[in-house]
Amino acid sequence: MQELDLLSEMTLYVLLFLFGAITLLLLWFQINVYKGKAMDNPDGSVDDWHEQKILYGMSFADIVIIFPATFIGIALILIDSHWGFYILGMISFWHVWANTAFTISSLRFEEPEITFTWILVYPFGILLGLFYLIWLFIHFDRVFFP
Repeated sequence: MQELDLLSEMTLYVLLFLFGAITLLLLWFQINVYKGKAMDNPDGSVDDWHEQKILYGMSFADIVIIFPATFIGIALILIDSHWGFYILGMISFWHVWANTAFTISSLRFEEPEITFTWILVYPFGILLGLFYLIWLFIHFDRVFFP
């Protein structure tokens, strides 16, 4: 990767920090769901695989695929490997897709009160994924063509 200007580098580090922080919060949440605990969402719904069996598989997939891939991607970026940018690009697309689905479902079926927590849990993942993809597009030549 070519040298980035200070603003680009700081933006990347902020994005990496946000990916890491959100991933740790989601990991804690999904481990609890996987263990069978009913977890309340900020829109009033509950993630409980005893009630919705698909949540068991979703929590398992997040724990064994999404969370390791995110941290591997972050680590590879920090050691200056192009693979990290590819992996985090795929993770970003997943954030956009999954959080769009959850946000639309929440708005349609739960009629939530729009609070800071709701924004953080639902649409923030869309913005995070889009910001990284935009950052990657802007810096594509410097990241992939050193």
